[in-house]
Amino acid sequence: MQSVIGGACSGRRQLAAQRFPCAGWHRLVKGEGAEECLAGHAGREVLVVDGIAAWLSAALAEIPDDDALRETWLRLLDGFVAAPCEAVLILDEMGRGIVPMDSAARRLRDHNGWLVQAAVERSRVAWYLRHGLCKQLK
Repeated sequence: MQSVIGGACSGRRQLAAQRFPCAGWHRLVKGEGAEECLAGHAGREVLVVDGIAAWLSAALAEIPDDDALRETWLRLLDGFVAAPCEAVLILDEMGRGIVPMDSAARRLRDHNGWLVQAAVERSRVAWYLRHGLCKQLK
């Protein structure tokens, strides 16, 4: 598994498209797990997965317990690690800037940060983008 991390409009998708020109792309949707995501892309060597922050936001609304939510996104990540192809995750950086006053927005930001940490820990390669500049972290 590989991770591409950055803020909005930082160049994450462009980097993935340049590095993996023959990859399949999948936008993760509400309630979907790694198995469902991968099923539609059998035979691909590389699958770029986007929409993880929106998926997490939907999961937050449905799963009020933080421990249960954490188990849900850990299962998702472990499914991508075990995938028969190279999964490249497009991940959102939400840790910069003003901390939201709304508790639901803070919960999303916290879980997204923990999810990104867990993804990078499980990744063979991790890139961070800021202002279109890319740095390989791992």
